[in-house]
Amino acid sequence: MKLRIGLPKGSLQEATVRMLGKAGYKVTVESRSYYPHIDDPELEGVLIRAQEIPRYVQDGIIDCGITGEDWVQETEADVVRAAELVYSKQTNQPARWVVAVHHDAPFQGVEDLQGKRVATELVNVTRKFLQSRGVTAHVEFSWGATEVKVPDLVDAIVEITETGSSLRANNLRIIETVMTTTTQLIANRQSWQDDWKRRKVENLALLLLGAIAAEDKVILKMNAPRARLKDVLAILPAMKNPTVANLSDEAWVAVEAVVDEKVVRELIPQLKEVGASGIIELPLNKVIP
Repeated sequence: MKLRIGLPKGSLQEATVRMLGKAGYKVTVESRSYYPHIDDPELEGVLIRAQEIPRYVQDGIIDCGITGEDWVQETEADVVRAAELVYSKQTNQPARWVVAVHHDAPFQGVEDLQGKRVATELVNVTRKFLQSRGVTAHVEFSWGATEVKVPDLVDAIVEITETGSSLRANNLRIIETVMTTTTQLIANRQSWQDDWKRRKVENLALLLLGAIAAEDKVILKMNAPRARLKDVLAILPAMKNPTVANLSDEAWVAVEAVVDEKVVRELIPQLKEVGASGIIELPLNKVIP
């Protein structure tokens, strides 16, 4: 038996392949091929644009897929959300769909877009958002390069952003957030009722969530004088209690802890000051709570 999974082709592809790798699945994507090889004989992958994955999952053409919450809402697909996977193209933070206008435009809020022209890929969600604010505007589908359409072709755009740098580079400013979106592992409802397929999806979700939890974290291992153990433990901001083990020399112990990578440069000098030695920093692939 196989589980057919849709992987997002395009901007989310590289981040997804990397995250699957950390989760323990080696994914090989050959040039011009839409059928990546996954080193799990029970998984059969197909590359599809994230915008289309919800519909194919809903219709049972594929059992599950990785896509954005934005496209699940845009297509109004009836699917099971098996796991929220908080990673995106550039960061491990949710992305936002925002209303943006030219820097010199007079618009200060969405109410100012009454009767105006708005371009976006997220047409249905945008229309519903504007309606909820009492705004009637002409919302048109954009095939890409949406930022360059303001102000000559349209009055405003609704575009996805992680850092806002692309919008600023195109002399645009944000006046409202339409929605926040995260990556989702979704499943077909009939497949979800199949015990084997559901277990396979749940196991995949567990490993992916573990890989995401391990992002930006490392293991610190060190030896410490038993007499200074309290000082060492007071410095370490471990996820739970650090692990302490006896050494052959009773005057020393081994200590290890999972910590945020960004604080390591501050911790190591402090640990040295209280007598820790043999400090080793190791990367993590997964953290399973």
